[in-house]
Amino acid sequence: MDNQSFRSGFIAIVGRPNVGKSTFMNHVIGQKIAIMSDKPQTTRNKIQGVLTDKEAQFIFIDTPGIHKPKHKLGDFMVKTAEQTLNEVDMVIFMINAEEGYGAGDQYMIDRLQSIKQPIFLVINKIDQIHPDDVLPLIEEYRTKLDFAEIIPISALQGNNVDHLMEVMKTYLPEGPQYYPEDQITDHPERFIISELIREKVLQLTREEVPHSIAVILDNMEVRDQRKAVYVQASIITERPSQKGIIIGKQGAMLKEIGQLARSDIESLLGSKIYLDLWVKVKKDWRNRMTQLREYGFNEDDY
Repeated sequence: MDNQSFRSGFIAIVGRPNVGKSTFMNHVIGQKIAIMSDKPQTTRNKIQGVLTDKEAQFIFIDTPGIHKPKHKLGDFMVKTAEQTLNEVDMVIFMINAEEGYGAGDQYMIDRLQSIKQPIFLVINKIDQIHPDDVLPLIEEYRTKLDFAEIIPISALQGNNVDHLMEVMKTYLPEGPQYYPEDQITDHPERFIISELIREKVLQLTREEVPHSIAVILDNMEVRDQRKAVYVQASIITERPSQKGIIIGKQGAMLKEIGQLARSDIESLLGSKIYLDLWVKVKKDWRNRMTQLREYGFNEDDY
């Protein structure tokens, strides 16, 4: 296919928290660039994943889940998602087949009404419901919004994802190749490393910890002849009790977090990693703009 017919575009993935947006993008890209957790509101920043083939380049933006904000960080996450909708060539509205239609979906649909770009309804997690239940779900959502396409998938198992990508390609506008064909994200490695550490805290700690943590990369350098990378990072919490949970009895929890994160970071960098984790308390950091800026949440971004 000649360069003049090459297609490219920016695609926002939106939907309620925990519908599988990050799982979908990691599957499509073929490498973990967005963290996954069974806790809602895992994604805080717009994660750009890039997929390039001979005919097209897809640039995915995995937005924070739309939800009613409870603090300044939550407000940042929602505004980031809504702003994204006006900057893209296509929108994927993803729903969880298990949960079906709910008030949270209507909240999102109301915000999509004014979008002029093609909107795909992607029904995820179809492997979790009976096949006979898919068609009624499609018919119910068809009445809610004028979707360009409605496509059921399982992002976890990869069911029907290739078909979705082929259909999406036909909707992409003709355009340039924005990124080199081997580039899969526009985020620096430091950001992804901090996210991989945060993912492990989300996976291993109890309910009162997850969304009151941030991970800051303090130092990252190659230190010896074997090209091993030394990474020092701080896990920020809001209360001393949370710090105790993350460290665990005799440091067991922090050690497990470090072991799991180091494995993922070594896969990402292709190098041996020395990971040094510290846990610090910054009271009420999610409501303090100075702390939010320091941790990478910039109000100028929305």
